[in-house]
Amino acid sequence: MKKNSLMYAVLFLAAAIAFSGCTGLKKMKKKQSVIKYTLTPQILEMHGDSVAFSISGKFPEKYYRKKVICEITPVIKTSNGNEIPLKPVKVQGEKVQDNNTVISFLNGGSFNYSNKIAYTPDMRVCDVLIKVKASAKKKSVDFDPVNIGKGTIATAGLAEKDAKPIAARDNFVRIIPEEKTATIMYLINQYNVRPQELTKEEMKQLKKYLEATQKNPRKEIKGVNISSYASPDGPEDLNDKLSKNRGSSANNAIKDQFKKLEKAKQPGFFDVKATPEDWEGFQKLMQQSDLPDKDLVLRVLSMYSDPVQREKEIKNISKVYVQIADKILPQLRRAKLKVSVDSIGRSDDEINATLDSNPQALSIEELLYGATLTKDLNRKAKFYQAATNQYSNDWRGFNNLGYVYVLQDKLNEAKAQFEKAKSINPGNNIVLNNLGVIALREGDFVKAEEYFKSASGAGNEVNYNLGICALKKGDYNAAVSRFGSYCTFNAALAKLLNGNADGANKTIDCAEDKERDMMYYLKAVIGARQGNTDLMYNSLRAAISKNSALTQQAKTDMEFFKYFNDETFKSIVK
Repeated sequence: MKKNSLMYAVLFLAAAIAFSGCTGLKKMKKKQSVIKYTLTPQILEMHGDSVAFSISGKFPEKYYRKKVICEITPVIKTSNGNEIPLKPVKVQGEKVQDNNTVISFLNGGSFNYSNKIAYTPDMRVCDVLIKVKASAKKKSVDFDPVNIGKGTIATAGLAEKDAKPIAARDNFVRIIPEEKTATIMYLINQYNVRPQELTKEEMKQLKKYLEATQKNPRKEIKGVNISSYASPDGPEDLNDKLSKNRGSSANNAIKDQFKKLEKAKQPGFFDVKATPEDWEGFQKLMQQSDLPDKDLVLRVLSMYSDPVQREKEIKNISKVYVQIADKILPQLRRAKLKVSVDSIGRSDDEINATLDSNPQALSIEELLYGATLTKDLNRKAKFYQAATNQYSNDWRGFNNLGYVYVLQDKLNEAKAQFEKAKSINPGNNIVLNNLGVIALREGDFVKAEEYFKSASGAGNEVNYNLGICALKKGDYNAAVSRFGSYCTFNAALAKLLNGNADGANKTIDCAEDKERDMMYYLKAVIGARQGNTDLMYNSLRAAISKNSALTQQAKTDMEFFKYFNDETFKSIVK
């Protein structure tokens, strides 16, 4: 009898211990509401392309069992019902032999958890849940899920891929100055124009040029400059008369070529300037010569400024002076004739008409310039296509055609043109920027940023494009700096995300496209953040009136969470 009693006592004790362990887990689940969870921020917020948050949990006194391990798993339950379990955290009772945070039975305890996860669009409408699995030895109990937060503010995701391409500039100049020159040589102490001077090849070419120019309606003769000289030997007063008379004789010789030109009768058309003693020309010829003692002569020129003294000192160098008189001085007895002509290119209307009738007649500069005369993208493309066809070695035509395709949202065609431009001019920073534009619009922000960094110096557009990359990475301060004075949606968004709501509002106000739907939507978000309901409601009405699809977006946008039950808000998004 005693033996049976002892056996029953042992069995009862074992059952009691087992029941006690199981009851401990069940009691923890039953009283799980005493656990306090705090989510920071209370509404998740997208930053760059990710979401960072922290969770703290507090267990009260005399709640946590000494032999229990709890695996606590935050879960994102998305709008489509999918559950995304995140990395778990474990806590343990005082008698568990492990390395987790210990929660005291008598005093309670707490845990802290932080995480950063990639944002996905379905997280915009979501619940943040806490799931707990409590275990003791081989027993385990799943607590009921606890909702600790709702939704994600995804305003950063509104960033637009509006990277700016750059068109190469033309070098078109409608009026191109031209010059045609000839020289009449004179004998020592003479100023008459010898017949052989008028029949030499140089003068023949000048006369031929003038005849052709006067018949060409695209050539306009502006005037004739005659510079006459005397060599710096002999008396100064004689040289003064010689240089002036040589100017007059040269002027008379060339005037005959302009008898039929009415403009030549105007004062100042023929401009004659005389240089009595051409010391400057003398010095230049000496420097170019191989005469002996030329350095000595040049030293004399640098030491003396008085022409009489100069001549005297040079003549004292008797050996070299003979050669100077023979080789240098004769070249200084001359009159230089210079005819100035304006070559006048096609007018804007003529360029446009020629594109349609005979594009092959247009120069590369006319084609690139002509494209700037219209805002019609198809017309621009026609100019640039002609440029690529006729000037296949010039990268600018391909680059600019790609530029137009970007504006037309033809990214594949644009990319092909930019690649052709790059093959012609590797490393060109404009082309690299434009390839970055393609990469960014395709969603490859890493590659895009590499291109933009390599395109430094191509223009302000590069900085703007780097601003988009900074915005995407969540570096809002850098984005604001990169965007500078641009008035665009992205520039306003960067200021808002960087904490400058007033600045964001002003940026929208100065934008050319401030009347479009997303500009008004962003203004509504600004109003919500500032608690300015007039700005929020009026802007939201305007945005939805322009794009009714924004109704559904606003309904679930956590920027407006505080107003979801507001009657005015509900009437706008109904």
